[in-house]
Amino acid sequence: MDIDALLDDAGTRIVVCCGSGGVGKTTTAAALGVRAAERGRKAVVLTIDPARRLAQSMGLTELDNTPRKVAGIDESAGGELHAMMLDMKRTFDEVVVQHSDPERARAIIDNPFYQSLSAGFAGTQEYMAMEKLGQLRALDAWDLIVVDTPPSRSALDFLDAPKRLGSFLDGRFIRLLMAPAKVGGRAGVKFLNVGMSMMTGVLSKVMGAHLLKDVQTFVAAMDSMFGGFRSRADATYKLLQAGGTAFLVVAAPERDALREASYFVERLAAEDMPLAGLVLNRVHGSGAAQLTAERALAAAEALAEETADAAGTDEPDPSDSEDSSTPRLTREFDESAENLQNGGIVDQPGGKAGLRTADGTEGTLSTDHSTSDPTDPDADPWSADRLAAGLLRLHAERMQLVARERRTRDRFVSVHPEVPMVDVAALPGDVHDLEGLREIGERLAQGQPTAA
Repeated sequence: MDIDALLDDAGTRIVVCCGSGGVGKTTTAAALGVRAAERGRKAVVLTIDPARRLAQSMGLTELDNTPRKVAGIDESAGGELHAMMLDMKRTFDEVVVQHSDPERARAIIDNPFYQSLSAGFAGTQEYMAMEKLGQLRALDAWDLIVVDTPPSRSALDFLDAPKRLGSFLDGRFIRLLMAPAKVGGRAGVKFLNVGMSMMTGVLSKVMGAHLLKDVQTFVAAMDSMFGGFRSRADATYKLLQAGGTAFLVVAAPERDALREASYFVERLAAEDMPLAGLVLNRVHGSGAAQLTAERALAAAEALAEETADAAGTDEPDPSDSEDSSTPRLTREFDESAENLQNGGIVDQPGGKAGLRTADGTEGTLSTDHSTSDPTDPDADPWSADRLAAGLLRLHAERMQLVARERRTRDRFVSVHPEVPMVDVAALPGDVHDLEGLREIGERLAQGQPTAA
């Protein structure tokens, strides 16, 4: 997959990054925005993920519902970058104020049921994400909009927003609550007092009289806006299906993440959404890939045997007790774990690329006893050999990890051979600034399948 061609194409106006949690969607979206801006596009990044890492990476003290310009971007090519985070309630308030008169808008915003609905009602966030995307596109102030989505399968819930909203508005319960307002006058009061007396009596006991009145007041005030909600949601849905939109599925080279990626690919195809490809993030490799795990382990064993023979002792057993006088290197890592759990691959402090074991603890390199300096003429003459053997075993573990990631990747390719892919090599440290985002952008643009 050619990322630069996608970003440079003036016809590409929206890029949506979706995928399961913890695979780097936010970082990928931010890196795409930085790279697009520095290649001449006027871009804005919209994040729906509640994490605030995007603001930190872009040097912003805060992100809110208003796009903020990102400083430090190279604008020599004519581009610039803005970033924002979806504020669900503020977006809902803006829609209410924009599409109703001031008196009705105030009545809606002050309504207790509306306040609960706009603050965290199920599905509201996804619908408001569509509203904000539609607003940004309608402004036509940016060449490119990059959208970061919530984690897990809810990342595509905004595709269901128009259907869910239509079902809600057309539901029997809402129609009953809207009926008195539509009838109006004494007839409406009579209908409410006679035709709905039994239903309202039951609902008052279940919901409480005040809540039922709040819901009825809210529905009556929102009645004139319901059609506008549906039409705008449908328009944004069609915008996502248009040729100027590109979906990027982001995944890690782990079995569960790629299973979710497969779900996204199939769902996008079912919804006729344009899929640009899959970004396989945090792929591990080795600077000595020609040295296989088998050869590294064999060399480690040979060194251990030579050291033991030279010392006139048996080869030290890795399972020796802690009171052994022989220094040894240990690596706490479960090689049988086909799919790493609890976050998978992470970066250790100090810029050292590390592994996470199946039980969630970080694998550590340690010595049972302090070792002497190999350059010291009085040092243990076999310390260097023991150190080399330990490093060879660590290399073997890395190569086993690389092979496992390749097998997982190949299984996905066998199911979806038509999906373009780009591999992004893992960085040795966390991304926390623009330089890190630029590095991710370079790896996105130059990513190639990692050799096992």
